[in-house]
Amino acid sequence: MNKSMLAVALASLLVGGIAVAAYQSFAGGDRGDAPGAPLDAAASLDGAGSDDAASLDTGRVDFAEVLAVEPVTEKQKLYATVTGSEPVRETSTTSQPREVCEDVVVQERLPERDGNVGGTVAGAIIGGVIGNQVGGGNGRKVATAAGAAAGGYIGNRIDRNHEGGKVVDRVERQCHTVTDTSQNTRVVGYEVAYRAPDGSTGSKRMSSKPGDRILLGDEDAVIGYDVTYSFDGQERTVRMDQEPGDRLPVIDGKVVTQTADAAEPVSRG
Repeated sequence: MNKSMLAVALASLLVGGIAVAAYQSFAGGDRGDAPGAPLDAAASLDGAGSDDAASLDTGRVDFAEVLAVEPVTEKQKLYATVTGSEPVRETSTTSQPREVCEDVVVQERLPERDGNVGGTVAGAIIGGVIGNQVGGGNGRKVATAAGAAAGGYIGNRIDRNHEGGKVVDRVERQCHTVTDTSQNTRVVGYEVAYRAPDGSTGSKRMSSKPGDRILLGDEDAVIGYDVTYSFDGQERTVRMDQEPGDRLPVIDGKVVTQTADAAEPVSRG
């Protein structure tokens, strides 16, 4: 049985006895007894014995038997103390292609002469002129034709033996594709270490930086006890703050608890 309950019951009984004794003292003075006058010892004991017996009978301590104890719970938020937090960072790489163009100076050789036109024509003209200077009449015509043919052949060979065209500079726009890469680091959350009310520790990932405590969830917290007891052939139930023992003290038919002086009858189905 709860010691505090028994103490309350005994204290109530003691206070009641003192009050009765004080009342009897004042009552004796009203009957004409002089203060401090000696009393007959036997009468005093007999009177005190009967009055005290009545007082004890009025404030007697009985006990009720506890039949059942049901915890009363309600949902309460469960918080934990934050012991540390570290930011969680994520790095991403981005690639972006782009075209780069620039003007550059290049050298090129002009096309080679193939000797099929320029050299042949020039040689034929020169050879014809020279052949026209030889002979006369039909002989001149033959000489002109022969000179043209010979000049064309010679011009063709000279043109074919040319060692290359002229080298010139020109500006050319050149483009190519390059890829630019960049890295970006950002905080995506926090790894939070905590200590729960029961002393256990743990960690969890959170999207934002926490304060001094974090919410872990809900828990069923005991806020009292519904105690069913039996006394004088009846069963009753009382709400108590603390869990009782096997018995409850009863004074003048009332159960003494820490939160209530008496219990109302509760029907049992």
